[in-house]
Amino acid sequence: MSDKDKRQPGTYDSTLHKDEKRAAVDSAVALRYSGHGAPRVTAKGEGELAQRILEIAEKNGVPLHEDAALMQMLAQIEIGEEIPSSLYVAVAEVIAFAYMLSGKTPQSVESTQ
Repeated sequence: MSDKDKRQPGTYDSTLHKDEKRAAVDSAVALRYSGHGAPRVTAKGEGELAQRILEIAEKNGVPLHEDAALMQMLAQIEIGEEIPSSLYVAVAEVIAFAYMLSGKTPQSVESTQ
């Protein structure tokens, strides 16, 4: 069973990365949102670590979103910490994008909880 299959219904993971070329990723930040509280930073790194974060995300079907400015702000947050309220709108847009890609709606997520 993959890590994706082990997630609770309504749990959302996202990875943000910067740079146009996938092979030359400079940095990456991974988020997790359970539907309660604010999303949390679950991983972050640069260089080879960023590349590994993206590989794990792709392997587990986690949507990827490129936004260099948002990634730089999220990279300042410690792993395990919730994002600050000043980033709620920007991160909500990323989560909405990921839901759209996966065919989920807020109602479908609520009905599985």
